[in-house]
Amino acid sequence: MAEEKTILLTQEAYNKMTEELKWREGEYRDEILAKVSAARAEGDLSENGGYHAAREAQRVNQGRIDELTVKLRNAKILTAPPEGKVGDGSLVTLDINGREKVYVLGARDLAVATDHEIISPESPIGAAIYGASVGDTVSYQAPNGREISVVIKQSKPLSA
Repeated sequence: MAEEKTILLTQEAYNKMTEELKWREGEYRDEILAKVSAARAEGDLSENGGYHAAREAQRVNQGRIDELTVKLRNAKILTAPPEGKVGDGSLVTLDINGREKVYVLGARDLAVATDHEIISPESPIGAAIYGASVGDTVSYQAPNGREISVVIKQSKPLSA
């Protein structure tokens, strides 16, 4: 069995994942079971597209239930650094070559709590801005080998 790693989530992301799990285990599962039953009642299952589609939806739903269960079991609620500092769970505004871009620094699982693009702290840009403060200029090496300078314009906790 693969080792389960800790998942850093904001409280908001944790709550949204918990809500999704509850919905998938309850209301959504019941909807799928009703479709399976209705399709089964139609008779010949070998050529019943509705039945096979409902069974596939059931399989996909169970996979997501399993995924959410593991993530929530291994979740650690992160405390983002205070406004002005950059770390896990920060909503960061960067000036990259004269263009402002807004990102969240952290694991991709934070995507449930934001519409902003996620930057991993392990990525070149994520590692460069991690621990920096508003006003700092940091640089990192892009995959093409070019050195890119970034100015930290703003940073605040994602849940703020």
